[in-house]
Amino acid sequence: MDLSYPKEAEEFRIEVKNWLSENLPPGYGTPGFSMNADERESFLKDWTKKLRDGGWICASWPKEYGGKGLSLIEQVVLNEEFAHVNAPQHADFFGDTLVGPTILQWGTEEQKKYFIPKILSGEMSWCQGFSEPDAGSDLAGLKTKATLDGDEWIINGQKIWTTQAQYADYIFLLARTDPEAPKHAGISYLLVPMHQEGVEVRQIEQIDGGAEFNEVFFTNAKCPKENVLGGVNNGWKVAMTTLGFERGTSTTTGHRRFLQEFNRVVDIAKKNGKHSDPLIRQGLSKAYARIKIMEIHGLRTLTSSLKNDLSAIPLHAINKMYWSEYHRDFMELAITILGMEGQILTGMDEKDSAEEVLPGLGPRRAIRDYPVSITQASFFFSRSETIWGGTAQIQRNIVAERVLGLPKEPKTA
Repeated sequence: MDLSYPKEAEEFRIEVKNWLSENLPPGYGTPGFSMNADERESFLKDWTKKLRDGGWICASWPKEYGGKGLSLIEQVVLNEEFAHVNAPQHADFFGDTLVGPTILQWGTEEQKKYFIPKILSGEMSWCQGFSEPDAGSDLAGLKTKATLDGDEWIINGQKIWTTQAQYADYIFLLARTDPEAPKHAGISYLLVPMHQEGVEVRQIEQIDGGAEFNEVFFTNAKCPKENVLGGVNNGWKVAMTTLGFERGTSTTTGHRRFLQEFNRVVDIAKKNGKHSDPLIRQGLSKAYARIKIMEIHGLRTLTSSLKNDLSAIPLHAINKMYWSEYHRDFMELAITILGMEGQILTGMDEKDSAEEVLPGLGPRRAIRDYPVSITQASFFFSRSETIWGGTAQIQRNIVAERVLGLPKEPKTA
């Protein structure tokens, strides 16, 4: 693995640093800096405009479609510098990072001309419709159907764990368009309007009062015929592209969010005296070592990607498995450090509730009075992280088959 970046990348790093310094509030990203909820809301509104004016939203996209045409190493540098000061980088994650790049790769010119400008301007927000009640890890087992009727697809079925569905204008979803074809071959990738009859969104209230996830029900919902992305019955290949973007250039920055949380938990241990407990100290030492392993593994993955080494694909699987299991274990340690205080609802203070402080989750939008603290909320969410985005068991299968060369898991009858 390479531990140094090329000269051009470091020059680009200086450009990004200077822009952030000129556009962020003084002291942003430094210890002790805080905003209340109103201040942060105002900041985010202005910040999104600054990002667009600076060309940093979707900066990896080709220049002819509104991006900066950044190389892979430049994208990594951009992510690193934003992560270093904890500056928001996306206007709409599902549009900017997932469906937008997928449209650029697979879309027709008509699709690009219609959707890309609206994603860049923030006019159109998105959600992702992949998982179903009986199709999570076995995504190709999905049952949602789309039947062509003249110039429209008629969609019937259900999606679940759909983040942001209650706010989205469009959903990019997988539906079965050929029930007679093998399950991977009969799927299409559709771009479906959310604001129509036949689309029902039900929020899934979680144990801590948040409700980021949703169930989405389709009952004769309609999608224009031309909104198939990548061709009819080619949805599996298109979806794999989207999932690749989801795990793409964050390999060298992912450890930073966990280090931030680690430092907060260490502060708790110092305040309540648990830092002097030998077992707690040992647990914290192991956690720090695992964060450093994430950092090193990220550099290894980046090196493979820059060399177009196909081994980078299973490296992403290793990364997902590793960080999700680390976080589950660490949050159990964090609750132990809280002791009896961790068993009561202490709530978030104004600073906590206003800032994106949960690794992989960000601020909570509670829908009922259940005032968990930041650490409690992160503990609850960590229980799901070994499941979404590919379960730890599935990631182990990928590593076993593609890295170790072991025989494929036997298929059920």
